[in-house]
Amino acid sequence: MRQMTDFDCAGDLLVGTLDEGAAKTGLLIVSGGNEIRSGAYAGQAALARHFAGQGNPVFRYDRRGVGDSEGRNGGFERSADDIAAAVSAFRAHVPHMERLVAFGNCDAATALALYHEPVRIDSLVLANPWIIETSNAEPNAPTQPNASAVRARYLARLRNPRSLIDLLTGKIDLKKLAGGLARAVQKEEPTGLASRLASALAASNVPVRIVVAERDTTALAFLSAYRDQLFDKVRGRDNVSLSRCDSASHSFADKDSKTWLIRAIDDALSD
Repeated sequence: MRQMTDFDCAGDLLVGTLDEGAAKTGLLIVSGGNEIRSGAYAGQAALARHFAGQGNPVFRYDRRGVGDSEGRNGGFERSADDIAAAVSAFRAHVPHMERLVAFGNCDAATALALYHEPVRIDSLVLANPWIIETSNAEPNAPTQPNASAVRARYLARLRNPRSLIDLLTGKIDLKKLAGGLARAVQKEEPTGLASRLASALAASNVPVRIVVAERDTTALAFLSAYRDQLFDKVRGRDNVSLSRCDSASHSFADKDSKTWLIRAIDDALSD
């Protein structure tokens, strides 16, 4: 059965949705960006329905200032209290739950990595972690794809014979092409957010599954950072794994990547 609930977070009333289940392992779904708890294309609601159908209790919520919840939206970097309050509410509603797995995509994955340690989360599934920093002066400015994403895009185009025809027939803007190539060869330095993410993962003792749609722009940026020495201590840990799905769908919306994601979460719930 699915039911609405509300709970307190630092004096603000947050709204959540609980899908009941008899299993002792539950799933907490944390929304990324400014998405409401149903998720992109209602994908998170569908995940909840799927796993509740298997008997797992599932809890989703709107963080402060998003959707039905009160308060000021401080973004994912100020969501530690929201995550802690959601964990407490979930456990209070499902007293028979002995183990809690948390899933988040994009900046929700990063938030879970950064803020899970003080709360009772037993396992993490982190999809396409966000490590791209935006300017505080222009928080709503569009984020430019990083060099890794640009290189991957041009490599895919070079493999397509149609691109050569478009180039010879003048359908490709040479000025834009030159700018793109210049961006592609830029040397990337890990961001401060990437450094914080690496430190959090290196210090964590809970099982962490990192899952990426390897042709997604956000995932490409993360994979580039993950190969850096910054993540040396993370890659060597027994509790951290990285799995890739051959998809460009950031929200795992296509059938194959959705099935792949469900299997990854199911593995975490079954451990």
